[in-house]
Amino acid sequence: MTLYRLAISALFIFSSIAAAQAQTVWVDDQLYLPVRSGAGSQYRIIENAVPSGTPLEVIETSDTGYTRVRTAKGNDGWVSSQYISNTPIAADRLKTVSRQLEQAKTELSSLKGQLKDVSSERDTLSSAESSLSTRSDELQQELRRIKNIASNSINLERRNRELLEENQKLRNDLEVLTAENERLEASKESDFMLVGAGLVLGGVLLALVIPMLKPTRKADNWA
Repeated sequence: MTLYRLAISALFIFSSIAAAQAQTVWVDDQLYLPVRSGAGSQYRIIENAVPSGTPLEVIETSDTGYTRVRTAKGNDGWVSSQYISNTPIAADRLKTVSRQLEQAKTELSSLKGQLKDVSSERDTLSSAESSLSTRSDELQQELRRIKNIASNSINLERRNRELLEENQKLRNDLEVLTAENERLEASKESDFMLVGAGLVLGGVLLALVIPMLKPTRKADNWA
């Protein structure tokens, strides 16, 4: 019983090792490969005409030029080692490359679409930036104009204040001159009155003095 268990265990271990070391090979180009029951052409065919490109799982190899494989159908048999390859056949590789090429084309088309979108977005942003730059220049000009207007307003207000002060000064001077003119006019009238009175007084005095200066007749007779 113990030997039986040991044999089972050893078989299980060997099977595990073989499974762990399993390798995949492919039937070579332009070939339909028969799978035989033994490592030689004299053994019967258990699976006929395996087409080229079919993956086969390697179970073991022999020095006779045959390899034991497991087919996709699950059959274990032997095939000639010279008709199998460690790489997929050219047709399969071509299909793989073609599939990868199609994927690359699809990705390229997608990237082109993304590039177009990014370019369009860039153009939009560039246009927006240009518009903003133009608007900024306009606002700068408007700001300078407002500053000039404000500066002119301040200057005008200061000039207006100066003119008001000057006007008030002229009014004051005018009032002074008017008062002085009125005083002079009054003084002039007073002088005219004084002159007139003097003339009248002089006339009265002359009227009184002149008769007194005439010689009398008595005096003439004495002479």
